[in-house]
Amino acid sequence: MKYVAHTAHWQFLGLMFGVLAWILTVATTGLNEWRLWFVSDVSVVTSGVAWVGIWRACFYSHALPAIENCRSIGLSDSFAPAEIPVAQVLMVSALVCGLLGNLSAAAAMRTVYFSMKDRRNVGTLFRLAGGLYLLTGACSSVPLLWNMYSVLSNRTIHFPPDFLLPAAPARQQLGAAIIVGLFASALMLVSGVLFLCYRYAWEALGDFREPETRPEQKSGLPNGDQRGRDNPAFLREDNS
Repeated sequence: MKYVAHTAHWQFLGLMFGVLAWILTVATTGLNEWRLWFVSDVSVVTSGVAWVGIWRACFYSHALPAIENCRSIGLSDSFAPAEIPVAQVLMVSALVCGLLGNLSAAAAMRTVYFSMKDRRNVGTLFRLAGGLYLLTGACSSVPLLWNMYSVLSNRTIHFPPDFLLPAAPARQQLGAAIIVGLFASALMLVSGVLFLCYRYAWEALGDFREPETRPEQKSGLPNGDQRGRDNPAFLREDNS
């Protein structure tokens, strides 16, 4: 049986990166701090800043009954710019692909490290995990970069009146969610490259059969005996 566990240490590191990146992607998807929306009128938004995410917009106020006020942003809301509903769809897709990628990567590593019988599918598992990691990184990178461009360009959002937020902020700033998400996307892409670069994913592992034994060579002795015999001439000299 061919031993290949020592060839997959970098891929084990890639699995760790993938798990960490998926956790960070989950946090990024749920965080509100995609955009820091600074307002000049602090009569309602007394903190002077609102947090605009892909699912809701929130702000603190001491002028309203509830200190923290949040309004949901739906997929079909007409006021939301295109980058927000696209981010909702792609980030959820990234979560699903990332989870499947981690499961495939874990199965691949288990096959390499612990399976000694059937490793014929190891190449498929590594390629599948690498492809899913790359797809996850792409799905999360697109909405993150798009929203980052909107923030840096100070794009407006025409919120409904019940949001109590102005359409044009005094200024915008990148939130922690975009920064964390970009870091997670980079880790996902690195994990995908590591798994796709695993050489046994592209080379044939063989049948993993025991090496064939060579046919036993016939003895060159006339009597066919495999062991040599004492020469009678030397025996006579010893006895004399």
